[in-house]
Amino acid sequence: MTHRRTGFRAGRRVLTLLTAFGALAGAALTGAAPAGAVQDAAVPVASGVTYQEYDLQAAKGPTRIHVIRADLRDPKVRLDLLYPGAVAARAPVSQLADTQGAVAGVNGDFFNITETQHPGVEATGASVGPAIASGHPLKAAVPDGQRFGPALPPGTSTRDVLGMGVDRRVRLDALTLTGTIGTWENRLPLGGLNQYALPVGSVGAYTSAWGGASRLRATCGTDTDRAAPCSTDTYEVTLRRGKVVATADTPGSGPIADGTTVLVGREGGAQQLRKLSVGALVRVRQRLVATASRVPYRFAVGGYPVLTDGAPLPGLDATTSAVRTAVGVSDGGRRVLLLAVDGAAPYRTGLTIAEVADALRDLGAADGFSLDGGGSSTLVARAPGATAVTVRNHPTGGAERPVPNGIGVFSTN
Repeated sequence: MTHRRTGFRAGRRVLTLLTAFGALAGAALTGAAPAGAVQDAAVPVASGVTYQEYDLQAAKGPTRIHVIRADLRDPKVRLDLLYPGAVAARAPVSQLADTQGAVAGVNGDFFNITETQHPGVEATGASVGPAIASGHPLKAAVPDGQRFGPALPPGTSTRDVLGMGVDRRVRLDALTLTGTIGTWENRLPLGGLNQYALPVGSVGAYTSAWGGASRLRATCGTDTDRAAPCSTDTYEVTLRRGKVVATADTPGSGPIADGTTVLVGREGGAQQLRKLSVGALVRVRQRLVATASRVPYRFAVGGYPVLTDGAPLPGLDATTSAVRTAVGVSDGGRRVLLLAVDGAAPYRTGLTIAEVADALRDLGAADGFSLDGGGSSTLVARAPGATAVTVRNHPTGGAERPVPNGIGVFSTN
């Protein structure tokens, strides 16, 4: 893994500042850095994609920012979800990007990283919010109280997403799961899809997209307390081509074959599933419904909004500084910037969420979206002529943290 060298290099930076502003004046993909920033000129990555870095004096100290800009007006450019082929799995961003052929990318959603409160239960590594990859819904959102990550700003939820529609425009939206579990005699609401946590009293569906991780975590905690004990009233039903083929009192683990759906119930949901006998015919329907857009999503990733229509959301944390990853959207969703804070020691104090919103706005974004930060913050990009990406920031742990998903920038030259 190759990193750019850090350090202020103050004398060279002054000259860089002057030359960079001259280069930026006519650049279509770049915008002005925040006031007081010292920036390098934008470097082409691929058609419609550039990389840039700059130094910024934040409230708690100096911070280095890394930025990828993608112009979706270029028909060669698109975004999609980076993920390791299963919801409950993790891999480094550079590996995800190279495997899928992305020219740049950042880490994505917050995720189920640890389970210290539930002895004997393993963390699944699955993300918090909804996810769509190449037009295929992968998962829905866990209850707000089951979320990992910092406190959500007022008015936001785990259902919030940043997504790109089939019209190639990027939007901030929310995706809610709707669905049913139907038999000849009864119809139950579907409470979850490939989630590491199910609402109390519900039934969730798990498909081959989930992966091989244990489904036991789905029955732990409550809608308001992630650390609450695991439920003692659970039941699992396995469907193959719409027919019940197996039942169990405790959620299991292992890969789920194509054409197979595993239903996991807790409390009231478990009681309903116990009514199903082997051989019964069951139909499961599910879809993710957008709050704002009528345009189907090509890709979506979870996180939370910090900037809408050029205005920071009210109540953003202005005191806690940290290494961050975020996305900015401008020009009616046709231009996107991916931002990551450097985690090297001189810059590790980072930004507050309020400063993230301000930085995105100063870079020209109208809307902004926060992703997972800290040790997860990773931004990668190809060097001109390279066939693999390079990690451009310094992850705080000294190496990339495996993550469940990310945002990939693709460009066909």
